[in-house]
Amino acid sequence: MEPITMHSIAWCPDCRRAKTFLKERGVAFEEVNIEEDPEGEEIVIRANHGKRKVPTLKVGERYFACSPFNAQQLADELKIPLNS
Repeated sequence: MEPITMHSIAWCPDCRRAKTFLKERGVAFEEVNIEEDPEGEEIVIRANHGKRKVPTLKVGERYFACSPFNAQQLADELKIPLNS
């Protein structure tokens, strides 16, 4: 699987759901808190056409937002099973 980076915010419920979803399926990812990383925030804004949408995931070289959290979308984007 390509490397995954999740751009998130600590208090975001959709971010927590996405992290739990990945952890339950044993999917490794790096997390970037965009409130602590201005460069990460710029990446999110660029990837989402000027919107600060989290979580935004980078898989390989492509970006997508999973906000609001959608388990089916995340499973499809990562090509992993929906149910663990």
